[in-house]
Amino acid sequence: MKEKHGDIFTVLVGGRYVTVLLDPHSYDTVMWEPRTKLDFQAYAVILMERIFKVQLPDYDPSDEKAKMKLTLQHRDLQALTDAMYTNLCTVLLGEPAEAAGDWRKAGLLEFSYSALLRAGFLTLYGVEASPGTPESQAEDRSHSADVFHTFRQLDLLLPKLARGSVSAGDKDHVCAVRGRLWKLLSPARLASRALRSSWLESYLLHLEEMGVSPEMQARVLVQQLWATQGNMGPAAFWLLLYLLKNPEALAAVRGELEHIPPHAEQPASQMHTLPQKALDNTPVLDSVLSECLRLTAAPFITREVVADMALPLADGREFSLRRGDRLLLFPFLSPQRDPEIYTDPEVFKYNRFLSPDGSEKKDFYKGGKRLKNYTMPWGAGHNQCLGKAYAIYSIKQFVFLVLTHFDLELVSVDEEIPNFDLSRYGFGLMQPERDVPVQYRVRL
Repeated sequence: MKEKHGDIFTVLVGGRYVTVLLDPHSYDTVMWEPRTKLDFQAYAVILMERIFKVQLPDYDPSDEKAKMKLTLQHRDLQALTDAMYTNLCTVLLGEPAEAAGDWRKAGLLEFSYSALLRAGFLTLYGVEASPGTPESQAEDRSHSADVFHTFRQLDLLLPKLARGSVSAGDKDHVCAVRGRLWKLLSPARLASRALRSSWLESYLLHLEEMGVSPEMQARVLVQQLWATQGNMGPAAFWLLLYLLKNPEALAAVRGELEHIPPHAEQPASQMHTLPQKALDNTPVLDSVLSECLRLTAAPFITREVVADMALPLADGREFSLRRGDRLLLFPFLSPQRDPEIYTDPEVFKYNRFLSPDGSEKKDFYKGGKRLKNYTMPWGAGHNQCLGKAYAIYSIKQFVFLVLTHFDLELVSVDEEIPNFDLSRYGFGLMQPERDVPVQYRVRL
């Protein structure tokens, strides 16, 4: 379509006219357009109800984001980062089987997704009473595993739920899974948990001030579990897989991590935190993460056209949009897979986002002009992900722990990078159509 019709065209999909914009130079115009012209709330509300059965009175995403920003960024970010590291250690390094140093086999997606979502749940939603004791940590591992396995069942059906295509045979299963998650994340059950994040305390207060019932609060908290944790595990999966398939990249990342204190030789029990300053000084790992996200982040960025308007494009043209139609940006195709911007765009290059001096590379061009939006896994404009820094720190902490405390290898050296599960297009990070077998053990 792009080759035939250019960077902007309109298609009829399911009875709706959708204008597709693929010129990254023009994306900022869309991202910063006021909601009176281009609205991202209407479709979000539909998805909230379809997937999570959430209905909020007088829902205002701008107000919600303003409140969340205070607890996911700035001064609260360090507390979240420290808690996430502690909980990753609990999940990854606390099991008796891990402590024994025995080889274990798992799917790499299951391993990554489970560890990050469980640690993220404990970080945001709190831990068992008497935190830090062996008994409470064992309960944290058990409870968080229950949350993850139940959540994963819903996550696997998410594309069908979003598109309203759940089969009759799956509907009872969906109801049961939702009901289980609502119980696990009910305000009453969370009330007794210790070390609850300021994000949770603030968000529950916000819901109470809106007059949201406890039953609906539980549904919202399930939705927020997906919003805050649903992409980190898949991102870490792709990152580790590309490292395992690229020895040069793996060696470069290992070499960088060796200079992060505390060193791998220090016993895990003594590692209480990984300094945020150290996490900010990993240009090689940052480049690897950016490259993995470029290759695998595929969200649809949609706007409902609220009023007839002329959309100004970067080349000076204007494109007429009709009220009631939908506007779609798909950064996965452009800029992220655009051969004019990236040489060999289908190929993983761990140093693609590194300058010759070792600093972050930010200069990418299309049509002879420098791009502001050269990769967009976190969105942009009014709707940029508020938890971006928390997510990046969490993924980097996970990778640090895995590469410095585990021997990790593919079960088969001939393992190929799996294809995408095509049903996940539009929902953030892509997931593989199959898991990749790995084996791992704690280094003694």
